[in-house]
Amino acid sequence: MAEEELHAIRIHLDRLLAERGMTLTELSAHVGITVVNLSVLKNGRAKAIRFSTLSKICEVLRCQPGDLISHDPAGTA
Repeated sequence: MAEEELHAIRIHLDRLLAERGMTLTELSAHVGITVVNLSVLKNGRAKAIRFSTLSKICEVLRCQPGDLISHDPAGTA
């Protein structure tokens, strides 16, 4: 099994963007992070996220870190 598949962290960026009527490109412009890097995060392929990045995303999306990230050890999400 690939290393990316071993973690149980789930990213809910798609849902948050849809709820706010925002695109990944718009979020990128507001946060100052490339679309490619946000896409890596959105697709669950990121190995880490800086707290400063997390803070910017939460500020722009008006959410809490727990709205964006969850732990799903059963792999049901």
